[in-house]
Amino acid sequence: MCDGGGGEDQTPSFEMTWGSTTSSGYCSQEDSDCEFEQYFTARTSFIRKPKKEKDEQVEWGKQQELSVSEIEQKVKEYNAQINSNLFMALNKDGSYTGFIRVQFKLVRPVSVPPPRRAAPPQDGGRRPTGIKRRTSFYLPKDTAKHLHISSRTRAREVIEALLNKFTVVDNPRKFALFERTERHDQVYLRKLGDEERPLHLRLCAGPSEKVLSLVLKENETGEVNWDAFTVPELRNFMRILQREEEEHVKQIVQRYARARDKMRDALASTTPG
Repeated sequence: MCDGGGGEDQTPSFEMTWGSTTSSGYCSQEDSDCEFEQYFTARTSFIRKPKKEKDEQVEWGKQQELSVSEIEQKVKEYNAQINSNLFMALNKDGSYTGFIRVQFKLVRPVSVPPPRRAAPPQDGGRRPTGIKRRTSFYLPKDTAKHLHISSRTRAREVIEALLNKFTVVDNPRKFALFERTERHDQVYLRKLGDEERPLHLRLCAGPSEKVLSLVLKENETGEVNWDAFTVPELRNFMRILQREEEEHVKQIVQRYARARDKMRDALASTTPG
């Protein structure tokens, strides 16, 4: 992913940091249809926001391009504040490489390919039907990952790299990278554009995670991009909507039936004249 000048610093390296060793839930499409029931019903129980979050345009996204001398100075200042080996390195062409840490804050399950196993013998030599199998699970709440990237790496490339390292097969457009800042006990979130450069934001903000941290979340745009979902997902959504519609119709019918019964009781108890 790093596309700066020559040297070993241009080879991306990845380090995985897990905050937990167990997932919050597990379901296989291969066994039942419960995956997408959990997709909706588990959502509210997994949304936990101890601090109120607001969307706000913060300064780091507005930073202008830095000169080579300014980058060199900022890299020196950044490395002076680091207590680990996650240093930034300046390249001869003016680009630089370094590490970013991305927290996963997903409230929905992600999908990965199922474990490979020997195909059972088919009667009559027929090949199995072309049904795509996959496994879905919830990532641990405190999952985080370090990526070694270049100053030229875009936000969309970071998302794709994260999904690849976890072998997630979901469409990358379902996810978005957010910039998170804390000020006066208030948390602010800003969604990064596809072309923004996370390492540039990290350099300008410094190494403090409170000043700036990067978070991977679902891409909540207000408008659903249905093209990003697979056919099995869309069919499950249709089933859920149908159940909700049937339940709503049932409640309306029951309400009118009760009203009709009350009117009949009133007519029966009324004396003519």
